[in-house]
Amino acid sequence: MTIAALVTGIGVVAPNGLGADAYWPAVLDGKSGIGRITRFDPDGYPVQLAGEVRDFVARQHLSGRILVETDHWTHMALAAASMALDDAAADPASLPEYGMAVATASSSGGTEFGQREIERLWSKGPRHVGAYQSIAWFYAATTGQISIRHKMRGPCGVISAEQAGGIDAIAQARRLIRTGTSLVVSGGTDASLCPYGLTAQLTTGLLSTSGDPARAYLPFDAAACGYVPGEGGAILIVEDGSREGGDPYGEIAGYAATFDPRPGSGRPPGLRRAIEGALADASLSPGEVDVVFADAAAVPELDRVEAAAIAAVFGASGVAVTAPKTMTGRLYGGGAALDVATALLALRHQVIPPTVGVREVSGHHEMDLVLGRPRPGPLRNALIIARGYGGFNSALVVRTVSSSDRTRRT
Repeated sequence: MTIAALVTGIGVVAPNGLGADAYWPAVLDGKSGIGRITRFDPDGYPVQLAGEVRDFVARQHLSGRILVETDHWTHMALAAASMALDDAAADPASLPEYGMAVATASSSGGTEFGQREIERLWSKGPRHVGAYQSIAWFYAATTGQISIRHKMRGPCGVISAEQAGGIDAIAQARRLIRTGTSLVVSGGTDASLCPYGLTAQLTTGLLSTSGDPARAYLPFDAAACGYVPGEGGAILIVEDGSREGGDPYGEIAGYAATFDPRPGSGRPPGLRRAIEGALADASLSPGEVDVVFADAAAVPELDRVEAAAIAAVFGASGVAVTAPKTMTGRLYGGGAALDVATALLALRHQVIPPTVGVREVSGHHEMDLVLGRPRPGPLRNALIIARGYGGFNSALVVRTVSSSDRTRRT
């Protein structure tokens, strides 16, 4: 029998809530964390809005030694991992070291730390560059720091696929569970709200330059003008059900990933195939999916592709669609992980969170977008879609846990 991969703990560091207990009611209330950038002076940059985690104080969660050795992105992940372990009532010290693993996602690494050290190199010379520059910027730094902090010596790794990476990392957690690992810390965070990081993002041409926080990020709207960047994400605890504990949020039931063909090749984008693959992996028909958490790029052409893929699988307006990331911005490596956490919270509380800002779905999209206020269930299965810049497509299905799975867990 296939081992179920159960999510038992959630840790959230998001622009509109620190911790799942703060984040979830904020989402249901439509509370946005998007505002003018404060991490640096954005005057002179075409993008001046972002989703910042303003109430996160790293020293309240981490020791001084870790603070100087690691980047802001890793600080948030370490805090979220601790939240998730507490939520799961899991004490790593009581579990076999080689039975625990870490799989996270990052799209940018430690850009803020890197920029600070590069500035020192330019202005003062190489003797003023800290030794931790060699590791703090690296994509795998968060995975390594979580592994070291909690003595998790099982298979550890990092996935870099921009926004899609958060789903890919959680799918890797399921693979590890199925091959004998009992507990995996998974998900992702990102933090690239520094001049260097923002400038790198601007090169895509996909960011919104609107100055109105309420109308800057409008996926599937006729006024869609690009997305707002953000920081933060979510870390999940994925287990095999062998440890005693509380009820799981849900099961990771299906996954698929595809890659878009070369532009100009005439071949269709791979998003529809990813959706169909995830449903097949979960042994679900389209009619059994209750809600889709959209990638929601808010770029007209990318919205058209996503809306067409959803309609092709589920029928025109055939399934409820939502994009709570309109309250946080797109969080890159942390974005899809936060969407998965939000979908699991939706299953637990049996309510679909809303999409904010969008007033009316563009006539180009045949879509049942949940607008303005939450929509009650019942909910059994949720699909999460993510696309990463450069052609990555990933889709994940999470579902409520059956009584047999709960029995296996206890």
